[in-house]
Amino acid sequence: MPDPRDPRGVRYPLVGVLAVAVCAVLAGARSFAAIGERALDLEQAQLAALGLGRAPEESTLRKLFARPDTIALDRQLAVLAWTRIAHVAGRRVIAIDGKTVRGARTAHAAAPHLVAALDHATGVVPRQHAVDTKSNEIPALRDLLAGFDPTDLHGCVITADAMHTQTDTAQAIVEAGADYVLTVKGNQPRLLADMKTLPWAAVPVGSTSTEHAHGRRVTRTIKAIDAPAWVGFPGAAQVAQLRRTVTSNGKKPVEVVYLITSATHALAPPAVLAAWVRGHWAIEDRLHYVRDVTFAQDDSQVRVGRAPHVMASLRNAVIGLLRLAGWDNIAKALRHHARHPDRAITCALTC
Repeated sequence: MPDPRDPRGVRYPLVGVLAVAVCAVLAGARSFAAIGERALDLEQAQLAALGLGRAPEESTLRKLFARPDTIALDRQLAVLAWTRIAHVAGRRVIAIDGKTVRGARTAHAAAPHLVAALDHATGVVPRQHAVDTKSNEIPALRDLLAGFDPTDLHGCVITADAMHTQTDTAQAIVEAGADYVLTVKGNQPRLLADMKTLPWAAVPVGSTSTEHAHGRRVTRTIKAIDAPAWVGFPGAAQVAQLRRTVTSNGKKPVEVVYLITSATHALAPPAVLAAWVRGHWAIEDRLHYVRDVTFAQDDSQVRVGRAPHVMASLRNAVIGLLRLAGWDNIAKALRHHARHPDRAITCALTC
């Protein structure tokens, strides 16, 4: 990736500074001050392993990370993640959702809003894109997809929430050689109303699953049929009705959700479709929650320039490294790597 600094004054190689930052975040660092302190604690041999002759100070990190090419940074950090993506029911399945870095809001500038892609199977982040300050998340999803190499998305499945149930988005996904699974809600009122009138009572249940957790029983049933011609969504192959019944304290509230997908029944029978839908919401627990709670992203005082985006990218990379290393509890993993710097260096260099 390009180095934003004047080459005549460079004392610390960019790749070495990034490596030190990743190792520091692996050890639980949440700020430039913490990253700088971690760097100063490294011995000469450890710095050499990361490509540095001496430790960068906090001021160096703060100035450098305020102005890098974040698109190039996300692309480079995603290389490892993309090579490790696994399959769900024979397909690569990518969830896409956005999150505002609330702690970066200032009196004069809005907080950056970042749209991230998460692999359902491994929990790694293969791509991230910043929403333009004069735009919104809907076109940003299409920009994120355009950032993939032309053949990367062939055969993939893209899942997104109801905000992205747009014909232009569906068209972009289909043209990329992928399939979509989208939720239909109130932002598509006519489509939602028409889907509700379909003869669902006469459609046999395609799949049922039940789980017990936190003192309640959750039963999910799904029915799917070929998409009627009037749907009008590019590539639409199936529509589905998903019912979720939660039994707790004698009460049984029922939630009904409607779906549209370009995946055919042969490739996505109801049980597979239900797994993809349920897997989509892992992006909330496995990425947004971890960044907000474990890394305290919303409390971060990093606000200058592109630094909030850079810190979010480093957190994405660390979450991916730890997932690939077999860690489910990210907070526990950070404590483990914080106890000795060699653990973080080994994880960063070998995962």
